[in-house]
Parts: sequence; structure tokens; C-alpha cells
Amino acid sequence: MTDATGGTNATSGPGAQRVPGAAPGPAGAGGSGSDDAGAARRVRVVLVDDHRMFRTGVQAEIGETARTGVEVVGEAADVDQAVTVITATRPEVVLLDVHLPGGGGVEVLRRSASLMADQDRPVRFLALSVSDAAEDVIGVIRGGARGYVTKTITGTDLVDAIFRVSEGDAVFSPRLAGFVLDAFASTDAPPVDEDLDRLTQREREVLRLIARGYAYKEIAKQLFISVKTVESHVSAVLRKLQLSNRHELTRWATARRLV
Repeated sequence: MTDATGGTNATSGPGAQRVPGAAPGPAGAGGSGSDDAGAARRVRVVLVDDHRMFRTGVQAEIGETARTGVEVVGEAADVDQAVTVITATRPEVVLLDVHLPGGGGVEVLRRSASLMADQDRPVRFLALSVSDAAEDVIGVIRGGARGYVTKTITGTDLVDAIFRVSEGDAVFSPRLAGFVLDAFASTDAPPVDEDLDRLTQREREVLRLIARGYAYKEIAKQLFISVKTVESHVSAVLRKLQLSNRHELTRWATARRLV
């Protein structure tokens, strides 16, 4: 029940978004599946991530439709673009980053509620993020995502997860399912941490990596940002939390089980 409509790069730069109207760009090596599987069924997918280089890598891994059965029909780099592209293309699955400009993955889910609720052609979301923090996992699952996998996943496993989510299954990276089970087993809402709420999603991400002992260069590589940007985020976190150094940041994060 899919068509052969792909997408074309409408704009350039990190915010480039692909919209319906032309065949997808060339795919690179990688991916999974077989020719028979691809011919039997295709899943139309939109990629939502604010790092163009990461989107390109995912496209190369999974986007060779004849081989994987996955057809990438659109891309977006922020919340507004995501909602526009998802509404225009009506994919079966959206690969959604948790941390996005404009409100994050949770905001994309909120604004896509009617698409998820469509009985005939539901749009299903699979979170794909570098973060494995419980608060991020629980947040997007409560928002309506069908699963959550980290960016360490292989191309083969990602294709499998996409197909499973398209069929209505719930898919999680190892150990993340426990966060969801624990959260939904309790009837008590988690307490609001006012200090943590002062931080942006990106600042929280940097904070967790700092607390885990990552050097600035390692954080920059992990998050696809510059070392200078990492330093700016750390300075902002220290200022907002009224802390003096990364050692105090580590203790603060450990006390809140963010590590």
C-alpha cells in the first residue's frame, strides 16, 4: 500500500528537508534485507535529525530500497520542518531524534497526534537517539512513539526495527525497555526537577556525557558539534545550576541518576 514517490533536496545546509516529488538520492553501502524482502513489502520512512551528516549516514545504511525494503521519502532538521514533511508525505514510520531545535521530539509527537491516531494510515514513530537517559526514553514513549533505539544500532537491526514498528510492534534497544516498564508500572507521576528543567535538551545531553567522564573532544564527536560549542554548553550548564566545575557537575548528575 505504498507508492514510488521519493523526495528531493529542497534546500541546502543543515536544515535541508526533502519533500515529495522526485526519487530519493543515491544510497550508499550498507543496509540489510534482501531483494525478495524489498519486493514483497516496502516501508516509507522520514528521517528527522538535526545533524545532516547523520541523516546522510542513515540514508546510506537503509535507503537502498530494492535491497532493504525501506524507502526514505523525506528528511527534516527541526520540529517545524518535521511536522511539514511528515504531513506532506504521510510515511509509515518516522525515525525521530529526541533532541531537536524547536521543542524536541516530544513536540513533533504532540503536533502529529492526529496522524498517529489515523485508523487507516497511522504514522508510527521510532525514536533514534544518542541519548539512553530514562527521562528521554519515557518522554517520547508517553508522547506516542512505538519504540526507542540508540544510534549505536546496526543498519541491519535498524531496518528490522523499522519493519516491526510499521507493523505495530514496540521496539527498544537492550536495557531501555526496563525504563518504560518501570515508568508505566507506577501510577505516580515522576517529580518535576526545577533545576533540570532550566537546561535545554542539548545541555542535558552534554551534562550526561560530562558526568560519564567524556572529554570535550569526545563529546563533540559523539554529538556532531564543535569543541567550542561543547564548551559553550558546559558554561551555560554551570551558570544555570550555579556550579563551579565539571567535578561538581558530575556529582550533581550522579545524585539525580542521570549518568
